Amino acid sequence: MTWHWWLAYFVTTTILSISPGSGAINTMSTGISYGARGAVASIAGLQVGLASHIMLVGIGLGTLFTQSVLAFEILKWLGVAYLIWLGIQQWRSGSGLVLNAQAGGVSRRRLFKRAILVNLTNPKSIVFLAALFPQFIIAGEPQVIQYLVLGITTLVVDLVVMIGYANLATHVSKWLKGPRQMKLLNRIFGSLFIMVSALLATAK
Repeated sequence: MTWHWWLAYFVTTTILSISPGSGAINTMSTGISYGARGAVASIAGLQVGLASHIMLVGIGLGTLFTQSVLAFEILKWLGVAYLIWLGIQQWRSGSGLVLNAQAGGVSRRRLFKRAILVNLTNPKSIVFLAALFPQFIIAGEPQVIQYLVLGITTLVVDLVVMIGYANLATHVSKWLKGPRQMKLLNRIFGSLFIMVSALLATAK
């Protein structure tokens, strides 16, 4: 794999990571509600979910979701249901700003697991990886090494982007002076989760 080929993939995956999705919404809402430690747990969970998709693509299971309508639909509707549930939970959450996950009755382990599910139940992620990776794999060169390079690049880029979203959430939280503002923000994020679920429902 040449540097030019890698750079083309780097640019592609950066653009896609920056594009707001369920992961970004989850990172920002967690960062605002549970502070930096909660955001770290959430970002770690997202990377575990993404790494799982990369591994599935690497061993060939990603092809199942690109060729099997049933498998894709099952995962898609699981993702839709989960995002709707998250949206409702966010909408109904309290109006107080919690700066520590433990103080809010939500452990960082729970935030970590929630983030894993956010990525795992997103079929568009694994279908995208299954469709994109082969385009950047050069025939005649070691396949495993190339998959590792692409996979690590994807994880590092997404990690940096999610840290950026978490920092943005930290700055936004400074403007939250009262319970009304927090309640409004919770409802905004709740609505965004539901909107993303609606978009996911249209995926084919």
